[in-house]
Amino acid sequence: MTKRIKAILVLLLCSLFLNAQNIKLVSGMKISRSGKVLKKEYKLDGLSDNDKPVVLIEGENITIDFNQAVLQGSNQKLRPDEFFGVAILIRNGRNITIKNLVARGYKVALLAKNVEKLVLENCDFSYNYRQHLNSTQEKEDISDWMSYHHNENDEWLRYGAAMYLRNCINTIVKNCKVTGGQNALMMMECNGGLVMNNDFSFNSGIGIGMYKSSHNRVMYNRVIFNVRGYSHGVFNRGQDSAGMLVYEQSSNNVFYKNNVTHGGDGFFLWAGQTTMDTGKGGCNDNLLLENDFSYAPTNGVEVTFSRNKIIANRIFECDHGIWGGYSYSTIIKDNKFRNNRIGIAIEHGQDNQIWYNNFSKDREAIRLWARKEQPADWIYALKRDTRSREYTIAGNSFNNVANGLNISRTSAVKIFGNTYSGSAAYLKIDSTVTEIDSSERPLVDFAGWYIDTLNVKPGNPFKESNKYSGRKNIMVNEWGPYDFGYPVIWNTNPTDSSPMMKFDLIAPAGSWKIIRFWGLHNISAMNGTFPAVLTAEKIKGERTDIFIELGYNGMSYTNQFGKRIAAGKPSRFYFEKFFQPVDWELLFFSLDTNSHNPIKEGSLFSIYEKKAPFKTEKTNRLDYTWWGGIREGSFQHKQFITSANGSFTVPKGTYELSVTWDDAVRIYLDEKLVLEEWNPSKYKFDESPNRKIRLDLEGFHRLRVEHLELGGFATLSVKIRPIIQTLWYK
Repeated sequence: MTKRIKAILVLLLCSLFLNAQNIKLVSGMKISRSGKVLKKEYKLDGLSDNDKPVVLIEGENITIDFNQAVLQGSNQKLRPDEFFGVAILIRNGRNITIKNLVARGYKVALLAKNVEKLVLENCDFSYNYRQHLNSTQEKEDISDWMSYHHNENDEWLRYGAAMYLRNCINTIVKNCKVTGGQNALMMMECNGGLVMNNDFSFNSGIGIGMYKSSHNRVMYNRVIFNVRGYSHGVFNRGQDSAGMLVYEQSSNNVFYKNNVTHGGDGFFLWAGQTTMDTGKGGCNDNLLLENDFSYAPTNGVEVTFSRNKIIANRIFECDHGIWGGYSYSTIIKDNKFRNNRIGIAIEHGQDNQIWYNNFSKDREAIRLWARKEQPADWIYALKRDTRSREYTIAGNSFNNVANGLNISRTSAVKIFGNTYSGSAAYLKIDSTVTEIDSSERPLVDFAGWYIDTLNVKPGNPFKESNKYSGRKNIMVNEWGPYDFGYPVIWNTNPTDSSPMMKFDLIAPAGSWKIIRFWGLHNISAMNGTFPAVLTAEKIKGERTDIFIELGYNGMSYTNQFGKRIAAGKPSRFYFEKFFQPVDWELLFFSLDTNSHNPIKEGSLFSIYEKKAPFKTEKTNRLDYTWWGGIREGSFQHKQFITSANGSFTVPKGTYELSVTWDDAVRIYLDEKLVLEEWNPSKYKFDESPNRKIRLDLEGFHRLRVEHLELGGFATLSVKIRPIIQTLWYK
């Protein structure tokens, strides 16, 4: 080989090496070999098609170092619920490593399908898609409830995700961060993985979700404040948000030393529809060991229709510490319960062991019960024994609990070796309880539980946890939970009927001043430093229209939409509260779709019959929720028609009409049809939809609402509010 040829080959190899080390991202590109990305911000919108990402990665033995490059999507969109597209799609590969990637502004930041030995390391997928929440501090809106019960066809993707993995085997996700989104890590048919040392906190949906995913290890993660559906002292619903979600035949997973406080549920496990339909299977033999599931608005741990081990966890200040409906052969051992409404609640459980737990200041420590009967058409109850029976409750410590054990319709309960201190009543039973055995016997310990950490250095997910102690620190606004990192003005008495309003002003160190306001007077201060308490009086009037705009000057911070504000740069934050009364007159009519179906016919009533309403109401607020229909006298109207006519007067402006409904609704403004949702079949999921439309309004207007309930759960909520142009996300 001549020297010239050798020189050409060297130059060629150097060129290939440099190209591999300096990948410049462009939309629609495919990467199939290792390399390092040129560090910069890439403003690249995704497409609405999940199979057409900004960057596609396929192949084997690939390592891509994104070098802290930033992929920014949805560049013409301001609201997180408008974000679209997939940043990175990895598919049909093996031994692929992605590290040091930042992606924000997408419906899905990273989507992986059919990959073996995928590694995601040191990536930040914060500030991607999340829904706009319609609940307020004063009242829950049913449209905010989520449903994760089905995912065979990737239904979970409608909520977006920072990371969504399907059929990924032996995946490692470590040292990654997700905040300011809805769902962090969602795993479908993923087995044998390791999720470790990640921070998935302050999101409005799910921290870590699994569906048909088994033999995974989830360890040393910080998964706090994944929550919605909560207003302190007003409502605690959770709306199916959770720190950890385990659904549909996900078994033999280990959850060890995770910090999972302030989730809608801390840990939410459900056997799955397969079990409901056949009576077989479940999410079985999962181990929950040494985690903190405290401060959940609903359940610290929910485990249902399954067999699991819940050992040495901390569960403080939840509605239920553990909700274990239909759990069987489950071990609940060495856990610490404190200040829960009910420490352990299990209906229709069998062969469960409750050993060596410590209960302190719970309103009720352990409650076991069964209903008189099960629905006759429920397959699970036809296939399985659903009696409440065979419990061992031993070696537990009950301290200052109002009631230690509350048991009904349960048989064969062994109670021994427990201690009681300062408890008002340690055992409450009735004539439905049989075969209580309280004879003393030696206590038997269980074998220790060994966790293999793969010789990797664990992080400390519990660092500084005490500063967030208590559910009082859950503050959910229209985009999700507050993360204590940016300036906020928070109303602390939202349902108080007195004219006095109270506010907490919270922010990094700095100063504040009120720039403009309306709807209030007698404000206690116009400027100051953080933290601060502010009071003001509402200006009396039928319509509530309150707005405060404040300026902040102080330390640097990242706002709730991921925008970095430099230290010393003035910025603004806001509070608004609005209620437009409407003079509504409501008429409720019976409905029988077998004789006349308004969905098919279009008209509310048949031309062959005249109907009188079975109920009438007058109100200034159209905001209803019904379970199982409307009862009038002794009759339950499971199907019904709501006809509502209202009038209102507003100043000139642009307004938002927000409607939540179930099952069908039509709305007319000044006799013009402005919203028609008359086909309930187009909504496939078990959720109540919400729609918003913009209207330019001035003066006097009339509204007419036609609503149908076809049976089951029903809701109807119609709200009007002005669109204030100085919005938080601008």
